[in-house]
Amino acid sequence: MLLSSEDHSRIIEMAWEDRTPFEAIEHCYGLSEVGVIRLMRRSLKSSSFRMWRKRVSGRRNKHLQLRPAVVNRGFAPGQYKHR
Repeated sequence: MLLSSEDHSRIIEMAWEDRTPFEAIEHCYGLSEVGVIRLMRRSLKSSSFRMWRKRVSGRRNKHLQLRPAVVNRGFAPGQYKHR
């Protein structure tokens, strides 16, 4: 799969966000969780990748099946304020 630099950057941003589930990335870009992990491994420094994996591994919000029902959005309320 060939991604534009903007899509590549946006996928990395979405992967770092706590409330964006892997299923949302797959829906938008067709990239599964395994694909996101591979992209992150290739794109980040090894220490940044390890920090991201440690952070994501324990997150219920990154998987829709594990996500509490009260979480119904993929971003924090103040994240996309108009500038």
